[in-house]
Amino acid sequence: MKNLIKRYKFFIVTVIIMSIIFLIDFNVGKKALSIVGYSFKEMLLVIPPIFVLLGLLDVWVPRETMIKYMGEGSGIKGVALAIILGSAAAGPLYGAFPIAAVFMKKGVKFSNILIFIGAWSTTKIPMFLFELSSLGTKFAITRLLIDIPGIIIIAYILLRFVTKEEINELYKNAENL
Repeated sequence: MKNLIKRYKFFIVTVIIMSIIFLIDFNVGKKALSIVGYSFKEMLLVIPPIFVLLGLLDVWVPRETMIKYMGEGSGIKGVALAIILGSAAAGPLYGAFPIAAVFMKKGVKFSNILIFIGAWSTTKIPMFLFELSSLGTKFAITRLLIDIPGIIIIAYILLRFVTKEEINELYKNAENL
């Protein structure tokens, strides 16, 4: 029982806070519950397809192939592939993290994983197309030309702040998923 409470402590605290909000102001509580329901429904629509694709990636793409194209010796082609995969991805940012975990299992270089997550959050193709049509070609291309080097620079700066031990621990945790 104690382990169950410890495991779900965030959920339990959230339910208590939501209950207090309902007691203080019913309409605000109702609106908060509506937002929670909408977010939960959105996750139910996004997460299953991502996990299906993850399963296919895990089974169909051999570890050696991922290491060759995105591993330690991949160089610029690994960076380019991380940007392309991140930009072509669909869905909210929280969908990138399970994919990053599979990338870790497959031996993808940590900097390429950071670049992939950065590209997922910043350079999505649908967003670029929207910007082209609404904000103009000059804006869309300028933003893209600033974002891509920015993502790479930020990834390598982050790499300097994370120790080898911490990276190894992340890879070890990914193996256990």
